[in-house]
Amino acid sequence: MTSRNDAQPPLNTRAPSRRTVVKAAAATAALGAPLAAAIPAYAAERPAFLHGVASGDPLPDGVLLWTRVTPAPDAVPGSGKGPDTEVRWEVAEDKGFTRVVGHGSTTARAASDHTVKADVRGLRQATTYYFRFLVGDAGDAGVVHSPVGRTRTTPAHDASAHGVRFGVVSCANWEAGHFSPYRHLAARTELDAVLHLGDYIYEYRSGEYPSAEYVVRQHEPKHEITTLADYRTRHGVHKTDPDAQAMHATHPVIAIWDDHEFADNAWSGGAVNHSPETEGDWAGRMAAAKQAYFEWMPVRTSTEGTVYRRVRYGKLADLHLLDLRSFRSEQAGFGSGEVDDPDRTITGRAQLDWLKSGLAASDAAWKLVGTSVMITPVAFGSLPAHLLKPLAELLGLPGEGLAINTDQWDGYTDDRKELIAHLRDNNIRNTVFLTGDIHMAWANDVPVKAATYPLSASAATEFVVTSVSSDNIDDMLHVAPHTISLVAAGAIKAANRHVKWLDMDSHGYGVLDVTAERSQMDYYVVSDRTDPEATSSWARSYRTLSGTQKVERVHAPVR
Repeated sequence: MTSRNDAQPPLNTRAPSRRTVVKAAAATAALGAPLAAAIPAYAAERPAFLHGVASGDPLPDGVLLWTRVTPAPDAVPGSGKGPDTEVRWEVAEDKGFTRVVGHGSTTARAASDHTVKADVRGLRQATTYYFRFLVGDAGDAGVVHSPVGRTRTTPAHDASAHGVRFGVVSCANWEAGHFSPYRHLAARTELDAVLHLGDYIYEYRSGEYPSAEYVVRQHEPKHEITTLADYRTRHGVHKTDPDAQAMHATHPVIAIWDDHEFADNAWSGGAVNHSPETEGDWAGRMAAAKQAYFEWMPVRTSTEGTVYRRVRYGKLADLHLLDLRSFRSEQAGFGSGEVDDPDRTITGRAQLDWLKSGLAASDAAWKLVGTSVMITPVAFGSLPAHLLKPLAELLGLPGEGLAINTDQWDGYTDDRKELIAHLRDNNIRNTVFLTGDIHMAWANDVPVKAATYPLSASAATEFVVTSVSSDNIDDMLHVAPHTISLVAAGAIKAANRHVKWLDMDSHGYGVLDVTAERSQMDYYVVSDRTDPEATSSWARSYRTLSGTQKVERVHAPVR
């Protein structure tokens, strides 16, 4: 068995920030001493695995393994310090490593922030394995072992898989709360993988979001991150979280990025939260953020600097993962008819063609699409089509109503129309979009024509999960959950009849269970994001039955 690190090809805006969008739709525990001081005393003489282990991007015959070694006390993330260190890895069929089935070695270098990856192949399909990393030898210094990780390969591409189950999360703001949803997903050992839909980190300076009086634990570095060292340090802090370490050590994580891995409302040429005058060239900042992301996340590095790719679970499900930040046009202004401009794109031409061809060619029972922002149209001022079209032309308004959030697909209606028409014209059934970003939970039909729904058809469905910890309506307004937000939720549903349910106040995660007959999302909420021991409870469930392209409520989660 070999370890490979082959690159994998991709199988100042006027838009309101997400904080403004969420608000419109309706004492400090510091991190403590610098990371160097957190290193155990033995690290002065021996390397240490302080950031846990992880796996990701599973295949039928392999998986990507990740860790970070701290070879010396001053070799903290982003420092550029520390010697090259040989790191060995082992994969076994048992936790005790009595049945080792693969091993290899690589080198942790300062050039990659002492992170290492092993792209392991030669494994059996649909099988659980255990892995660990080692440094040192059997001499006087002894061998240092990493924590033991658990991972799982996917079924063979032509296998008739009975079912697949994913944890689904997004939007984990360190300062806003603890990552209890990760801990609860780690406890669910029946999951095949965890799908992380973006905003794994946040770029803000400390006390900016949320404001300082509501900070639960403090960012490092405390300033807004803009450089490679900054992004590395922020990623490193997140990998010290015990709940994040538990999740990564228990399940392979399949991740895509959204904007806060770079900066708020990022697009191909800039971001709301980026000033070229004071923060330098955007291309350089994005390149630094991407380098740190590929170093610190269990994702195969792409030579094109993108994360769009596919993961297949036999003949049951194809998972198409999108990159909606690298190629998009600048967001349109609120209420602007520019959202209908056919020259504007959220995906870029090459990625949209890749998605369309993949959906058309798929022989899987379910076509799952991981998209970091909502594709479902959500608009106020929706009118019947015969009135909306001439009025929009006269007033220069969006043709599909007044969009709430032009950072979503609502701001790029031509790409959405093309994709939905492709699903309809090619009779592509059982397409389910899986989404994060908006800090709310939704269950939606994706209509062909929103203005005439439900008289017109639904082309797909969408399940949106709420945030792990990032602010939502009640957090921003500092009111009790499910009070003021109920008014806003009712208004959104009344104006958008394809929206079947939304929860604007909770924090938590989703569990998506897929069989040949249906795809069901079970929504779970945590008791208190500020409590590191927060409990978890089931909130709601919705499913899409095969062939229907519609969501329906289910009154119990999948057991």
